Amino acid sequence: MATPLTRPVPDAQRFLISDLCDLLEGYLDKEQVCEVYRAYLLSAEAHEGQHRKSGEPYIYHPVAVARILAEMHMDPQSIIAAILHDVIEDTGIAKERIETEFGEEVAELVDGVSKLTQIKFESQAEAQAENFRKMMLAMVRDIRVILVKLADRLHNMRTLGVMRAEKRRRIARETLEIYAPIANRLGMNQIRLELEELGMAALYPMRYRVLSEVVKKARGNRKELLNKIESAIQQRLGEEQIQCRIQSREKHIYSLYKKIRDRVGSFTEVFDVYAFRILVDSV
Repeated sequence: MATPLTRPVPDAQRFLISDLCDLLEGYLDKEQVCEVYRAYLLSAEAHEGQHRKSGEPYIYHPVAVARILAEMHMDPQSIIAAILHDVIEDTGIAKERIETEFGEEVAELVDGVSKLTQIKFESQAEAQAENFRKMMLAMVRDIRVILVKLADRLHNMRTLGVMRAEKRRRIARETLEIYAPIANRLGMNQIRLELEELGMAALYPMRYRVLSEVVKKARGNRKELLNKIESAIQQRLGEEQIQCRIQSREKHIYSLYKKIRDRVGSFTEVFDVYAFRILVDSV
Protein backbone atom coordinates (compact mmCIF):
# COMPACT_ATOMS: atom_id res chain seq x y z
CA MET A 1 0.00 0.00 0.00
CA ALA A 2 1.35 3.43 -0.93
CA THR A 3 2.17 5.75 1.97
CA PRO A 4 1.87 9.57 1.94
CA LEU A 5 5.60 9.69 1.22
CA THR A 6 5.70 7.15 -1.62
CA ARG A 7 2.41 7.22 -3.52
CA PRO A 8 2.65 8.68 -7.05
CA VAL A 9 1.52 12.24 -7.66
CA PRO A 10 -0.75 12.86 -10.72
CA ASP A 11 0.80 15.02 -13.44
CA ALA A 12 -1.52 18.02 -12.96
CA GLN A 13 -0.92 18.03 -9.22
CA ARG A 14 2.82 17.54 -9.75
CA PHE A 15 2.98 20.78 -11.71
CA LEU A 16 0.89 22.50 -9.02
CA ILE A 17 3.17 21.55 -6.11
CA SER A 18 6.27 22.05 -8.27
CA ASP A 19 5.33 25.70 -8.85
CA LEU A 20 4.84 26.20 -5.12
CA CYS A 21 8.17 24.57 -4.29
CA ASP A 22 9.93 26.72 -6.90
CA LEU A 23 8.52 29.80 -5.20
CA LEU A 24 9.51 28.58 -1.73
CA GLU A 25 13.06 27.80 -2.82
CA GLY A 26 13.54 31.53 -3.29
CA TYR A 27 13.55 32.11 0.46
CA LEU A 28 13.43 28.78 2.37
CA ASP A 29 16.18 26.20 2.70
CA LYS A 30 16.00 22.76 1.08
CA GLU A 31 14.95 20.91 4.25
CA GLN A 32 12.06 23.30 4.84
CA VAL A 33 10.82 22.92 1.25
CA CYS A 34 10.99 19.13 1.65
CA GLU A 35 8.78 19.41 4.75
CA VAL A 36 6.25 21.43 2.75
CA TYR A 37 6.27 18.75 0.05
CA ARG A 38 5.76 16.05 2.69
CA ALA A 39 2.76 17.99 4.02
CA TYR A 40 1.42 18.20 0.48
CA LEU A 41 1.59 14.42 0.09
CA LEU A 42 -0.31 13.90 3.35
CA SER A 43 -2.94 16.47 2.37
CA ALA A 44 -3.32 14.99 -1.12
CA GLU A 45 -3.90 11.55 0.38
CA ALA A 46 -6.36 12.90 2.97
CA HIS A 47 -8.38 14.80 0.33
CA GLU A 48 -8.21 12.04 -2.29
CA GLY A 49 -11.57 11.67 -4.02
CA GLN A 50 -12.79 15.07 -2.82
CA HIS A 51 -13.59 17.78 -5.36
CA ARG A 52 -14.51 21.45 -5.24
CA LYS A 53 -17.71 22.83 -6.76
CA SER A 54 -15.67 23.65 -9.87
CA GLY A 55 -14.89 19.96 -10.34
CA GLU A 56 -11.20 20.41 -9.55
CA PRO A 57 -9.53 18.01 -7.11
CA TYR A 58 -9.82 19.51 -3.63
CA ILE A 59 -6.05 19.54 -3.14
CA TYR A 60 -5.85 22.46 -5.58
CA HIS A 61 -7.38 24.71 -2.91
CA PRO A 62 -4.92 24.19 -0.01
CA VAL A 63 -1.98 24.48 -2.39
CA ALA A 64 -3.39 27.76 -3.73
CA VAL A 65 -3.81 29.03 -0.15
CA ALA A 66 -0.20 28.06 0.58
CA ARG A 67 0.92 29.93 -2.52
CA ILE A 68 -0.77 33.14 -1.35
CA LEU A 69 1.22 32.91 1.88
CA ALA A 70 4.41 31.97 0.03
CA GLU A 71 4.09 35.14 -2.04
CA MET A 72 4.16 36.98 1.30
CA HIS A 73 7.30 35.00 2.29
CA MET A 74 5.58 33.45 5.30
CA ASP A 75 7.46 30.95 7.46
CA PRO A 76 7.45 27.20 6.65
CA GLN A 77 5.10 26.36 9.54
CA SER A 78 2.45 28.69 8.10
CA ILE A 79 2.88 27.20 4.62
CA ILE A 80 2.52 23.67 5.97
CA ALA A 81 -0.52 24.70 8.02
CA ALA A 82 -2.09 26.20 4.89
CA ILE A 83 -1.63 22.93 2.99
CA LEU A 84 -3.17 20.98 5.88
CA HIS A 85 -5.74 23.57 6.96
CA ASP A 86 -8.82 21.51 6.02
CA VAL A 87 -7.66 18.00 6.93
CA ILE A 88 -8.96 18.04 10.53
CA GLU A 89 -12.39 19.35 9.55
CA ASP A 90 -12.91 17.55 6.24
CA THR A 91 -10.97 14.26 6.49
CA GLY A 92 -10.14 11.54 8.98
CA ILE A 93 -6.77 13.06 9.90
CA ALA A 94 -6.54 13.88 13.62
CA LYS A 95 -4.67 16.76 15.21
CA GLU A 96 -2.47 14.23 16.99
CA ARG A 97 -1.21 12.82 13.71
CA ILE A 98 -0.32 16.28 12.43
CA GLU A 99 1.58 16.90 15.67
CA THR A 100 3.44 13.60 15.28
CA GLU A 101 4.32 14.30 11.64
CA PHE A 102 5.04 18.04 11.74
CA GLY A 103 5.25 19.13 15.36
CA GLU A 104 3.06 20.91 17.90
CA GLU A 105 3.43 24.35 16.29
CA VAL A 106 1.93 23.25 12.96
CA ALA A 107 -0.76 21.17 14.70
CA GLU A 108 -1.89 24.19 16.74
CA LEU A 109 -2.05 26.37 13.63
CA VAL A 110 -4.16 23.83 11.74
CA ASP A 111 -6.43 23.30 14.74
CA GLY A 112 -6.83 27.06 15.14
CA VAL A 113 -7.92 27.48 11.52
CA SER A 114 -10.39 24.60 11.92
CA LYS A 115 -11.96 26.25 14.97
CA LEU A 116 -12.32 29.58 13.14
CA THR A 117 -14.00 27.80 10.23
CA GLN A 118 -16.60 26.28 12.54
CA ILE A 119 -17.97 29.59 13.83
CA LYS A 120 -20.67 31.13 11.66
CA PHE A 121 -21.51 34.77 11.04
CA GLU A 122 -25.24 35.39 10.81
CA SER A 123 -26.05 39.00 11.68
CA GLN A 124 -25.66 41.81 9.16
CA ALA A 125 -25.71 44.48 11.88
CA GLU A 126 -22.53 46.53 11.98
CA ALA A 127 -22.22 46.23 15.77
CA GLN A 128 -22.53 42.46 15.55
CA ALA A 129 -19.92 42.35 12.78
CA GLU A 130 -17.48 44.27 14.99
CA ASN A 131 -18.14 41.90 17.89
CA PHE A 132 -17.55 38.95 15.58
CA ARG A 133 -14.23 40.39 14.39
CA LYS A 134 -13.14 40.91 17.99
CA MET A 135 -14.15 37.35 18.84
CA MET A 136 -12.13 35.92 15.95
CA LEU A 137 -9.03 37.89 16.95
CA ALA A 138 -9.47 36.94 20.62
CA MET A 139 -9.88 33.24 19.83
CA VAL A 140 -6.42 32.79 18.33
CA ARG A 141 -3.21 32.60 20.31
CA ASP A 142 -1.09 32.87 17.16
CA ILE A 143 -1.81 35.59 14.61
CA ARG A 144 -0.65 33.24 11.85
CA VAL A 145 -3.95 31.39 12.25
CA ILE A 146 -5.72 34.55 11.05
CA LEU A 147 -3.27 34.95 8.16
CA VAL A 148 -3.93 31.39 6.96
CA LYS A 149 -7.67 32.02 7.27
CA LEU A 150 -7.40 35.26 5.28
CA ALA A 151 -5.50 33.45 2.52
CA ASP A 152 -8.15 30.70 2.59
CA ARG A 153 -10.91 33.28 2.21
CA LEU A 154 -9.05 35.09 -0.56
CA HIS A 155 -8.76 31.95 -2.67
CA ASN A 156 -12.40 31.09 -2.00
CA MET A 157 -13.37 34.57 -3.21
CA ARG A 158 -11.26 34.16 -6.35
CA THR A 159 -13.19 30.99 -7.16
CA LEU A 160 -16.63 32.11 -5.96
CA GLY A 161 -18.24 32.08 -9.40
CA VAL A 162 -19.13 28.38 -9.25
CA MET A 163 -21.35 28.84 -6.18
CA ARG A 164 -25.11 29.36 -6.20
CA ALA A 165 -26.16 33.01 -6.23
CA GLU A 166 -27.52 32.96 -2.68
CA LYS A 167 -24.32 31.41 -1.29
CA ARG A 168 -22.17 33.84 -3.29
CA ARG A 169 -23.98 36.77 -1.70
CA ARG A 170 -23.68 35.34 1.80
CA ILE A 171 -19.95 34.69 1.44
CA ALA A 172 -19.37 38.08 -0.19
CA ARG A 173 -21.20 39.93 2.60
CA GLU A 174 -19.25 38.01 5.22
CA THR A 175 -16.03 38.90 3.40
CA LEU A 176 -16.82 42.62 3.30
CA GLU A 177 -18.06 42.83 6.88
CA ILE A 178 -15.61 40.47 8.61
CA TYR A 179 -12.52 39.45 6.66
CA ALA A 180 -11.63 42.64 4.78
CA PRO A 181 -11.76 44.75 7.99
CA ILE A 182 -9.58 42.19 9.79
CA ALA A 183 -7.06 42.32 6.93
CA ASN A 184 -7.11 46.10 7.20
CA ARG A 185 -6.56 45.96 10.96
CA LEU A 186 -3.55 43.69 10.46
CA GLY A 187 -2.04 45.93 7.78
CA MET A 188 -2.61 43.37 5.00
CA ASN A 189 -3.48 46.07 2.49
CA GLN A 190 -3.23 44.10 -0.75
CA ILE A 191 -5.34 41.26 0.62
CA ARG A 192 -7.89 43.76 1.94
CA LEU A 193 -8.18 45.51 -1.41
CA GLU A 194 -8.67 42.28 -3.33
CA LEU A 195 -11.21 40.98 -0.81
CA GLU A 196 -13.16 44.23 -1.11
CA GLU A 197 -13.13 44.28 -4.91
CA LEU A 198 -14.15 40.62 -5.19
CA GLY A 199 -16.72 41.00 -2.43
CA MET A 200 -18.40 43.99 -4.00
CA ALA A 201 -18.42 42.41 -7.46
CA ALA A 202 -20.18 39.35 -6.03
CA LEU A 203 -22.61 41.12 -3.68
CA TYR A 204 -23.49 44.12 -5.86
CA PRO A 205 -22.61 43.05 -9.43
CA MET A 206 -24.68 45.76 -11.15
CA ARG A 207 -23.38 48.55 -8.92
CA TYR A 208 -19.84 47.28 -9.43
CA ARG A 209 -20.20 47.30 -13.23
CA VAL A 210 -21.81 50.75 -13.31
CA LEU A 211 -19.24 52.30 -10.99
CA SER A 212 -16.40 50.66 -12.93
CA GLU A 213 -17.69 52.35 -16.08
CA VAL A 214 -17.97 55.70 -14.30
CA VAL A 215 -14.37 55.39 -13.09
CA LYS A 216 -13.22 54.33 -16.55
CA LYS A 217 -14.80 57.42 -18.10
CA ALA A 218 -13.49 59.69 -15.34
CA ARG A 219 -10.05 58.25 -15.80
CA GLY A 220 -9.89 59.13 -19.48
CA ASN A 221 -6.39 59.99 -20.53
CA ARG A 222 -5.26 61.72 -17.35
CA LYS A 223 -1.74 60.37 -17.02
CA GLU A 224 -0.24 63.55 -18.46
CA LEU A 225 -2.38 65.74 -16.16
CA LEU A 226 -1.39 63.69 -13.10
CA ASN A 227 2.29 64.02 -14.01
CA LYS A 228 1.88 67.80 -14.30
CA ILE A 229 0.17 68.02 -10.92
CA GLU A 230 2.85 65.89 -9.29
CA SER A 231 5.62 68.01 -10.84
CA ALA A 232 3.93 71.22 -9.68
CA ILE A 233 3.65 69.93 -6.12
CA GLN A 234 7.26 68.77 -6.17
CA GLN A 235 8.44 72.15 -7.48
CA ARG A 236 6.45 74.17 -4.96
CA LEU A 237 7.69 72.13 -2.01
CA GLY A 238 11.22 72.33 -3.39
CA GLU A 239 10.98 76.11 -3.37
CA GLU A 240 10.19 75.86 0.34
CA GLN A 241 13.16 73.48 0.76
CA ILE A 242 10.88 70.67 1.90
CA GLN A 243 12.18 67.21 1.07
CA CYS A 244 9.32 64.92 0.12
CA ARG A 245 8.14 61.87 -1.78
CA ILE A 246 4.89 62.01 -3.70
CA GLN A 247 2.75 58.94 -4.33
CA SER A 248 -0.23 59.05 -6.67
CA ARG A 249 -2.85 56.33 -6.81
CA GLU A 250 -6.21 55.60 -8.33
CA LYS A 251 -8.88 54.95 -5.74
CA HIS A 252 -10.42 51.50 -5.69
CA ILE A 253 -14.01 50.75 -6.64
CA TYR A 254 -15.16 49.66 -3.20
CA SER A 255 -13.74 52.71 -1.41
CA LEU A 256 -15.51 54.95 -3.94
CA TYR A 257 -18.72 52.98 -3.46
CA LYS A 258 -18.60 53.45 0.31
CA LYS A 259 -18.11 57.19 -0.15
CA ILE A 260 -21.14 57.36 -2.45
CA ARG A 261 -23.21 55.26 -0.06
CA ASP A 262 -22.24 57.16 3.08
CA ARG A 263 -21.77 60.75 1.92
CA VAL A 264 -22.17 61.70 -1.72
CA GLY A 265 -25.27 59.83 -2.80
CA SER A 266 -24.78 59.98 -6.58
CA PHE A 267 -22.32 58.43 -9.02
CA THR A 268 -22.26 61.66 -11.01
CA GLU A 269 -20.80 63.53 -8.03
CA VAL A 270 -17.70 61.35 -7.74
CA PHE A 271 -14.73 63.35 -8.97
CA ASP A 272 -11.88 62.33 -6.66
CA VAL A 273 -10.93 59.14 -8.49
CA TYR A 274 -7.25 59.91 -7.88
CA ALA A 275 -5.39 60.77 -4.71
CA PHE A 276 -1.92 62.07 -3.89
CA ARG A 277 0.03 61.22 -0.77
CA ILE A 278 2.90 63.52 0.21
CA LEU A 279 5.51 62.01 2.54
CA VAL A 280 7.85 64.37 4.40
CA ASP A 281 10.60 63.74 6.95
CA SER A 282 8.89 65.77 9.68
CA VAL A 283 5.89 68.01 10.30
